Amino acid sequence: MLFDIAALLVTSGHLGLAAEAPVVPERASIVVTLTVADHPDRLAATDAPPLPTRITAADPVAVGGGKSTVQRRLMAVSGTGLLAELGRHSADELAAYVRSDPANLRDLLATPPAPRVVAGWWSGLDRSSRMAVMSGAPGVVGNLEGVPFSVRNTANRSYLDIQLESLDAQLQSDAGRGESARLQQGIDALRAVDAALGDSRSVPQRYLLSLDGEGRTAAIAVGNPQTADYVSVLVPGMFFGVTGQIDDWTDIAARLYDEQTSWLRLFDRADGSVPGDGDDVAAIAWMGYQTPSLLNVGSLDLAYEGRDEITELITGLQTVRAADQPYVSVLAHSYGSTAALMALTEERFQVDALALIGSPGSDAQSVDELHVRGGNVFVGEAAWDPIPNSAYFGSDPGAAEYGARPMSVAGGVDAITNEVLAASVGHNEYFGPGTESLRNLALIGIDREEFVTDGSDHDVTRTLAGVRR
Repeated sequence: MLFDIAALLVTSGHLGLAAEAPVVPERASIVVTLTVADHPDRLAATDAPPLPTRITAADPVAVGGGKSTVQRRLMAVSGTGLLAELGRHSADELAAYVRSDPANLRDLLATPPAPRVVAGWWSGLDRSSRMAVMSGAPGVVGNLEGVPFSVRNTANRSYLDIQLESLDAQLQSDAGRGESARLQQGIDALRAVDAALGDSRSVPQRYLLSLDGEGRTAAIAVGNPQTADYVSVLVPGMFFGVTGQIDDWTDIAARLYDEQTSWLRLFDRADGSVPGDGDDVAAIAWMGYQTPSLLNVGSLDLAYEGRDEITELITGLQTVRAADQPYVSVLAHSYGSTAALMALTEERFQVDALALIGSPGSDAQSVDELHVRGGNVFVGEAAWDPIPNSAYFGSDPGAAEYGARPMSVAGGVDAITNEVLAASVGHNEYFGPGTESLRNLALIGIDREEFVTDGSDHDVTRTLAGVRR
């Protein structure tokens, strides 16, 4: 059955895009034990002073052609000890270390300190130390949850430039055929990320929140998650790779951003408020885990990876926002919904809303098992989508006994705007422009669930006059 379903998905493509064969990244085997004390009194002070929009990594410095004293000191520590040590050295010294010991840094990012520990570390650095770490080790600063998003964006954009130059230089050397293919794949992925970021002057601004050094994973926010009142996280399913899909996934986030902004302006006008003078949104095109291919879609191994990375992302967001928490929604598609469900059955964090579209389920048997405030869970199932109702991974979120609210994706006429909304058909059209599905996802993400249609006769009453908050 699984391969029949997968074959249908392959022939239909995904979200109108060509599938790519992802490369599974190496996973670190070292587990870091955290020993640094928390700094709750510092969590609110997470923003750095104004920093340059581009930072160039310094040239490595070595002593006598070997390892310098600083390099040896950094190589001798790991985990939170390494994090603390990074803040004590110059940009030149850090750049030399980054070049000499990439494995230790990979371990740090694979098993990072908790976001609250990272936030305490960052807030404890003075401006010169922050500048040194950003310049000497931008790939570290840009990928640690707990560092302010504006800082991570600056660091990751610099890291992107540095990695493109590095991979290109390696490609021009005498690399073998296999190595050349790997390097070219990395270059293609990083160029795709660069294209998805668009012009630095674009409005709304796009933020590069995370970036694997070879372009295997990435996350781009449309709008500023540091200040937005509403933050929506888009989680993709199978066949998604950075090279082929990051540009379009970011465009979908931009589409969601526009839809949510339009609705907020409409509600502002209806309430007599000044449109645009208040609530703000951010939509995160998240590709922070390796999605499955046809060969491993039946396994939960990558869903566990997705679970862990989703947990890091949202606990990082909630740590950085401290006392100014946004309304957080997770909008998850296909295999990504399984990863999201697995994350939300644990007790590390809560979200305000969850939308599951084209979901094969998880071990969770009801909304009551999920850490979603108020049981605010929605399920969308399109006609001719073979995945919903399969309960392939243990449950059917669309079943009545599960307790989720149905979200219509069948199309119709919007009772508020009188706009004709298109239907979503098959597994890959839930994010299409002008669809009822996108409309409902946008409303879920801005805490306007009372206007979400469910396909019942009651939908005609979901008007501004018919609904009172």
